[in-house]
Amino acid sequence: MDRDTWNDLAVFSAIVEAGGFTRAGIGLGVSASALSHRMRLMEARMGIRLLNRTTRSVAPTEAGERLLASLRPAMAEVDAALVALDVDRARPAGRVRVTAHRSAAFGLILPRLKTFTDDYPEIIVELTVDDGLTDIVGAGFDAGIRRLPSLEQDMVSVKLDDSVRLMMVGSPAYLAKAGTPERPADLERHTCLTYRRPTAGSIYPWTFERDGQTTTMEVRGGFVTNDIDMLCESAVAGLGLACVLETQARPHIRSGALVSILDAWRPTLAPNYLYYAGRRNPPPALRAFIDAMKTGAERPRPA
Repeated sequence: MDRDTWNDLAVFSAIVEAGGFTRAGIGLGVSASALSHRMRLMEARMGIRLLNRTTRSVAPTEAGERLLASLRPAMAEVDAALVALDVDRARPAGRVRVTAHRSAAFGLILPRLKTFTDDYPEIIVELTVDDGLTDIVGAGFDAGIRRLPSLEQDMVSVKLDDSVRLMMVGSPAYLAKAGTPERPADLERHTCLTYRRPTAGSIYPWTFERDGQTTTMEVRGGFVTNDIDMLCESAVAGLGLACVLETQARPHIRSGALVSILDAWRPTLAPNYLYYAGRRNPPPALRAFIDAMKTGAERPRPA
């Protein structure tokens, strides 16, 4: 059935239900004469009269009644389908595929996930933990979480947290043997544990900030890894000095397993952003996930 015929059938039903062209026209937002003309064209196309018209009323012919008897169940099914769509919009469902680097996965997504899955049991969250840069469109992801300098182009981004501090750390045993550096230049005499970017393949340089000035230094060392947890644990094991997230280092500093060094030169790392393809209206499940990530775990539950 073509679109015009379906529209004509809907107009025919509306005219009969309203009991005339005038009242139907008010409901549809068109003139009575336009509806009358449209019905005459429909009857001519079908080769059968569907409406009896008088100066006071409009009523279906016998053929029109038979047509209406068949139309009403179909239209009721359409109405039910539209109601179901409204329910889907109110209660999002489906799968949301997300890629995030390790610290965002554990520090941002995981703390919010229990509340989110309780609120939206119909949504399945599929999380891929990957410290590399991912083409979320090409790889079939709905969203990604990366720090600002790593955002893809032509994406809508939502800020999730604030900048974080990095810390240079070493174990007490290593510092007792090799000494404690007092300034960045002293690192040339130390073993530094380094991080290799998964996507670019390059070694991440150490950055130092002091008095509004930022400097970058290529450090040397005997151990390289592409995993931030391994980087921190290798410092705990006494392999050398490491530059890690403050959130990683703090528990080890409290326990005495690590010591913070070069505190006057501690750098900051850009905030995390959730990003997704620039669609005007994200799917309901993705929108629910975005809202949950923005507002955190302690948020009002949906009605």
